[in-house]
Amino acid sequence: MTLFSSIRVGQYNLTNRVAMAPMTRCRTDQPGNIPNEMMAEYYAQRASAGLIISEATQISEQGQGYSFTPGIHNQEQIEGWKKVTRAVHQKHGKIFLQLWHVGRMSHSSFHQGGSPVAPSAINPEAQVWVADHHGQGSMVDCPTPRALATAEIHAIINDYRQAAINAIEAGFDGVEIHAANGYLIDQFLRTTSNIRKDKFGGSRENRVRFLLEISQAVSEAIGPDRVGVRLAPYITARGMSCPDIIPTILHAAQELNKLDIAYLHLAEADWDDAPTVPVEFRVQLRSTFNGAIIVAGGYGSEKARDILHRNYADIIAFGRPFIANPDFPARLQHQWPLSEFTPEHLFGGSKEGYTTYPNYQSAAN
Repeated sequence: MTLFSSIRVGQYNLTNRVAMAPMTRCRTDQPGNIPNEMMAEYYAQRASAGLIISEATQISEQGQGYSFTPGIHNQEQIEGWKKVTRAVHQKHGKIFLQLWHVGRMSHSSFHQGGSPVAPSAINPEAQVWVADHHGQGSMVDCPTPRALATAEIHAIINDYRQAAINAIEAGFDGVEIHAANGYLIDQFLRTTSNIRKDKFGGSRENRVRFLLEISQAVSEAIGPDRVGVRLAPYITARGMSCPDIIPTILHAAQELNKLDIAYLHLAEADWDDAPTVPVEFRVQLRSTFNGAIIVAGGYGSEKARDILHRNYADIIAFGRPFIANPDFPARLQHQWPLSEFTPEHLFGGSKEGYTTYPNYQSAAN
């Protein structure tokens, strides 16, 4: 088994085990956060990935936390995404849409001056990227959120269900539920961000309830073999350090396994002094969950091959290498040199630093 072996995930046969990880790029048309032709070109350029997981996409207006990020909650956005999925499928690629509600990782400017929402009214001590009326963005502090009422939680679960239906209408092959990186579902999972006293807080079973009810609703709507879930066991930023998170993640994996979803996607810590993921956790997860396991987190080709060889994962997701290397799988396979991206073009702007990076063979000619 290599990075270039085929694999079946859910109902799909993927041509390789190199996935493109979700990356926020803030390139939608305004007003309305509508996907566009430039985004279609960007994703189509990268369609040689075995699976593309789209940038995080808000399921509702309430779910937004950064400027210019795409939505999947109205018809204009669905039509915009159709351009993307058609372009990817014309290149014989597979693409899942990542469903996103940021929760407390937001700003009052996205809530008509009101407060973002969260399981509990606890400030994340974090920042989000917000653009002014000239389109110039900067990082701003997140305000303290308000705690969701129980009825509102059920409404958000339905928003996820409808967003999944919209994603299939838009032509996506499936969806990934974003339950990682300190966003709303992750906030429910952790004792440090969830101090609720109702059925969505307290015990481990209660803290995973929100994720499981979303996953069940989405699976019933579009089929579990078109559903993945992203989790982040070892993130500590954004107020996410939680002493019970590993047992909670393993309990969630056990319950998600019963739903027969297609995959779990682990966002592993990738900063310089990040903790190494323990072998014990990898073994426990593999024995708990029967679907495919995707891992992401600063992997190089050697570490990726080792993880596959040890059967700790089935697919490796790469993020930043895909930015400046649209043909990244070919560069890996042929050991061609990698290009570096320009950081100033990461968020917002035009096609520069977005669709302008050439393939290796094009650059060499």
